[in-house]
Amino acid sequence: MTDRYLVYSIASYDYYRNQLCAREEFDAGRLERVVFPDGERYQRLTGRVRGEDVVLVGGTGNDVDTLELYDLACGISHYGANSLTVVVPYFGYSTMERAIKSGEIVTAKTRALLLSSIPEARTHNEIVLVDLHTAGTEHYFEGHMRPFHIYSKKLIIDLISEFDTFPDNLVLASTDAGRAKWVESLANEMGVPAAFVYKRRISGSETEVRGINADVKGKHVVIYDDMIRTGGSLIKAARAYKSEGADKLTAICTHGILPGNSINKLRDCGLFDKIYATDTHPHSRELADACEDGFFEVRSMVPNIADFLLRMDREGF
Repeated sequence: MTDRYLVYSIASYDYYRNQLCAREEFDAGRLERVVFPDGERYQRLTGRVRGEDVVLVGGTGNDVDTLELYDLACGISHYGANSLTVVVPYFGYSTMERAIKSGEIVTAKTRALLLSSIPEARTHNEIVLVDLHTAGTEHYFEGHMRPFHIYSKKLIIDLISEFDTFPDNLVLASTDAGRAKWVESLANEMGVPAAFVYKRRISGSETEVRGINADVKGKHVVIYDDMIRTGGSLIKAARAYKSEGADKLTAICTHGILPGNSINKLRDCGLFDKIYATDTHPHSRELADACEDGFFEVRSMVPNIADFLLRMDREGF
């Protein structure tokens, strides 16, 4: 059992390192970074890591972040860390978690194999993943990289419990049947009804909503999904719930990707009173900071992750 963790992060997740190190159990590791004009990156550990229990935070939302995370992890192990726990708040490549057509590359698996090849620290390597799009992705990690998959359930429950309509006039909903089991489990725990939409696929890129499994008339419908990308599927589901008489619509996700003008599209559709996300993806924080009307709000997963790390060490699982 360790007394303190030494925390590093890739550049886009420095906000995670800073929040973790506000707690007494975590100290900030010292690191020098330089990005050269041609895009090549230089990293140098300027503090001692030998014999330390290290937490390294970084997402894999793009290839640059993935390689920065990999390089830094390799260096931490090489310079003698006692243990290495890689925290990945957002594991990307969710669109390629399995092959559907012959010849497709399962990128989620190749990236898991890459991270599995990080040299082993003195005692062990671990990776902590948050709300994976497909739970089975954790089994892509091999060798000495031991995966842990944690959920945002507590944060979501605490957030929904703040709503004035909870629990008597609230329905917890999903965008489709694919996430229905998770939403149903969460709804049962909270003592509220669950709803989901039935879809029919028209083409490779289009779906059609065919029905809803629950009564949402006059209700506050809270739609949960693990991630919001462009928001297209979310808007289709919201329209279906609205057409069935939903009085108010709120969307909550763990990973707010929202590239380009996605958040404006969600605002301009006029269906939602508010969108919530956690801070697992750096872009969600940037959007929330720039949002002046309060339409988009971010809640932090850092306390949940910190508690998990300390419990994992304390209980030895």
